[in-house]
Amino acid sequence: MRVGLLTEGGYPYVDGDARAWCDRLVRGLAQHEFEVYALGRGPGQRAGSWGELPRQVSRVRTAPLWGEPERRRGGRGGRRQRRQFAGHFAELAAAISVPYGSGAPHGSGVPGRSTVQADRFASGLYGLAELAGEYGGLSTALRSEDAVRTLERACHAPGTPRGAQQARLADLLSVAEALERALRPLSLDWYGGSGDPGLSGVDLCHAATGGAAVLPGLLAKRRFGTPLLLTEYGVRLRERYLAGAADAGDGRSLSGPLQAPSGAAQALSGPVRTLLAAFHGRLAAEAYARADLITPGNTHTRRWQERCGADRERLRTVYPGMDAARFAEVGEAGGVHAGGDDRTLVWVGRIEPPKDVIALLHAFAEVRRWQPDARLRIIETRGGEDPETDGYPAHCRALAEHLFPDEAADAHSAGDNPVSFERLGDPEVPTLADAYAAGGVVVLSSVAEGFPVGLVETMFCARATVSTDVGAVCEVIGGTGLVVPPRNPRALAEACLALLNDPERAARLGAAARARALELFTVEQNVAAFRGIYLELMSHCPVRRDEAGEGGGPRPFARPAEAHVPGRWTPGRDGDRFGHWLPGPAASRPASEHTPAWADPPPCEALGVGPRPSEEGA
Repeated sequence: MRVGLLTEGGYPYVDGDARAWCDRLVRGLAQHEFEVYALGRGPGQRAGSWGELPRQVSRVRTAPLWGEPERRRGGRGGRRQRRQFAGHFAELAAAISVPYGSGAPHGSGVPGRSTVQADRFASGLYGLAELAGEYGGLSTALRSEDAVRTLERACHAPGTPRGAQQARLADLLSVAEALERALRPLSLDWYGGSGDPGLSGVDLCHAATGGAAVLPGLLAKRRFGTPLLLTEYGVRLRERYLAGAADAGDGRSLSGPLQAPSGAAQALSGPVRTLLAAFHGRLAAEAYARADLITPGNTHTRRWQERCGADRERLRTVYPGMDAARFAEVGEAGGVHAGGDDRTLVWVGRIEPPKDVIALLHAFAEVRRWQPDARLRIIETRGGEDPETDGYPAHCRALAEHLFPDEAADAHSAGDNPVSFERLGDPEVPTLADAYAAGGVVVLSSVAEGFPVGLVETMFCARATVSTDVGAVCEVIGGTGLVVPPRNPRALAEACLALLNDPERAARLGAAARARALELFTVEQNVAAFRGIYLELMSHCPVRRDEAGEGGGPRPFARPAEAHVPGRWTPGRDGDRFGHWLPGPAASRPASEHTPAWADPPPCEALGVGPRPSEEGA
């Protein structure tokens, strides 16, 4: 099977959870061939290295969502093109001028699912996509005076909410530029033509995240009938909402395709945030409505998707797979690392406001009242990357010095602070496993979390945990640790004291946590789940392409029978970038090299999975 893997800001660019998950998935499904279509969020990614890609990755195509758009051909176009653009963009603008979440029937439980607005958004979106394919791109048109005037008319139309009606010219210019960046995938040459099949030649599109990355999959589904699988381990729409709220509070611009004009670090106004939030809400609803299957990474994400209109019948929770082998030695050995003891609390992560290290320090002050020999080791995994958060770590260190002045055992000893700030990779904590094993209890004090990766790593290490009830924490921990409300230092302190004073209970909880993590959160369970999902989607909704001969008629036996057998039977031709075995050279295979129509299984209608998508434009 040929899979088009769609990413944004992740694989194959950068280190981190998104890249690691995609890499493990691709390596685990070695029987399939992957083509990676990656959208970059910033110049730092393009400068970075991809690393070594597995042999089953036959190609990587990239495009930036930052900087100036790549010029393909054409400009604003002629009168006919401008008239068509005005009509389609007016539909899109009218849909986003009404805030996402309004217009739903009372009590429906589904915000933003107004049929009229959803239809207008889809009509405008796919109309613009057709124009981009016909005229070679829309970047100039989306930044034109015509686009700004269209936005202005939509915002001032009768019945438009006050937030949109207050938009000024500067606001509309910001929105137009942000929309051009977000809609840049519509203008890419990823959809076939000039001898390169692109996404028209894949059997399945797998979007590894929501947002702009899902746009190529939506177009491939509409044009070629390609099944679309959407995986979200963190809801991109929720991230946009949180980024918009932070932008309103501290003057920072949004990252990625929704940043301020020219990347300026300036605050976005209320009308701009309203319009951009509505756009991403409509886009998320469209993606959830069109995807053949949606795989949230946890119940917290699943609830968000359901509230945004995703059909429960097409939702299937698949926990992210993590590498348990690097924590095996610590997890199986038990006990505490040589540098720590049972009276030590450990916190591991990046020191930033959502992690609420301030509340942790206040909680530890309460712990010290009842447990004077307790210690707290704060181990930072990353730092110094975001200038906007540089002040927060310094504030945490200053608070620790204020709450816990250096203490000495007697008049002849040097003072020592019970709170230490360390960096992962230091001699005392060279690896993550050493960090989690440095104490008897590991603490998570966050006020916001998606899927708590660090908590799972702690469970692999068989450590007892005290966590705040945010995101998917309760779902992950499942009764194998203590959970307290966020922003409650007293409750956090009481839970920590309960485990510090009962090492046997802490050991039992740690063993239970490791058993749960090995059952639910390993790479093997994740890869096995997606192996079955891929085959299920292909069996229900196979891509149909007509094989044509020289005269335009059908060409029987267009593909040999051995091509249907899993494996790599034919050596790639010389010059193949990866020089590996494929069922025919990836660069030379035509777009039509798929199962003949007469050999296909029954159509989707007969299998009871809904009507076939339109193949117009295939």
